[in-house]
Amino acid sequence: MIKPRFEGQPLIDAYGAYKFRLAEQEFDGSLLLTPKGAYPWGVSKIEEADVASLAQLVAVADSFDFLIVGAGPQFGRWSKNLTAHLQNLRIIPDFMDTGAAARTYNVLRAENRRVAAALIAVL
Repeated sequence: MIKPRFEGQPLIDAYGAYKFRLAEQEFDGSLLLTPKGAYPWGVSKIEEADVASLAQLVAVADSFDFLIVGAGPQFGRWSKNLTAHLQNLRIIPDFMDTGAAARTYNVLRAENRRVAAALIAVL
């Protein structure tokens, strides 16, 4: 298992320029945010997501109830096969653009909800 780049689950302070800022630390590229930490996500387009790219998320699936997916600058979805695979693991993705996903994630975190996010970095 890969060690998280950030322990814990802070709010998203900012995003853009293909970066995210969490707790005053910048992270380049897309991210998986889980209750166990933040992990780099090697996906730049939603269509690139696959089972292997979500391994860190799946590994901690028992620690969250909601999965917010930020699909990039516009709404999008990954493959139906990937969605079906995750649903078999009781992970139900909620797709939106990355801006909406970041805001939704922060609201759910502020409410102390058990949430994870897969966020594609945007300009």
